[in-house]
Amino acid sequence: MFLFLSKLLPLFFYPLGLSCLCLGIAAFTFWRRPRFAAGAVALALSILLLASNTFLARGLVRSLERQFLPPAAVPRAEAIVVLGGCTRSRLSPRPWIEIPESGDRLLYGAKLYREGRAPRLILTGGRIEWQRPGEAESMDMAELIETMGVPRSAILQDPLALNTRENAVNVKKILEANQLQGHVLLVTSAIHMPRSIAIFRHLEIDAIATPTDFLVADLGQRPSIMTSLLEMVPSVEALEMTTRACKEYLGGWIYHLRGWL
Repeated sequence: MFLFLSKLLPLFFYPLGLSCLCLGIAAFTFWRRPRFAAGAVALALSILLLASNTFLARGLVRSLERQFLPPAAVPRAEAIVVLGGCTRSRLSPRPWIEIPESGDRLLYGAKLYREGRAPRLILTGGRIEWQRPGEAESMDMAELIETMGVPRSAILQDPLALNTRENAVNVKKILEANQLQGHVLLVTSAIHMPRSIAIFRHLEIDAIATPTDFLVADLGQRPSIMTSLLEMVPSVEALEMTTRACKEYLGGWIYHLRGWL
């Protein structure tokens, strides 16, 4: 039940869920308190307009992604830890396991291994059956990463973790069971790195942040007028970016309250 509530309740604090909540309140109060209902509608519209603004979305994402940048020279370590949340299971009509944009985690993890940055690669991620059926994500990750040149003998798996906290707890057990001491390279999306690295270090895992999957890049030049005008128009992509940033800030706050950071 805790897992279900942890997935359900935050939805009402994200822009779309919060807007729907305001509209629901407006619908129930329209006949008796029309001014209050109008205020709720205005609030819902304001939330959606702000959250779908590209400038605001990029600013929120950048505030998270720039906290940990890729090291100029990645050091050697005992293991490379790749966090889950980067695959789609092999369900019809998909011909094979697929990866969304966060699949950069696997690509980067394989790249670091092939560069000789660590002799072992730890893949961590389970599946919530009622949400996304299929094999444990770590198994899908292992199958994909083997096609990138990583031998099965170098792969360790955690197929049970269902959130970032469990990722860290289970990785620590794997490190201890395999007598792996020293640095580990933590690979996850840049927007997810601040919360992830804080959890790992709180558990006294000597993790080095090696982020990937940056949503906001430094273009090195000012955008054109046409680009700026287009970015002023509400966009679904911006709304998604804002939601992801809100998820990380809210998740960090909840983890802090639970003493996990």
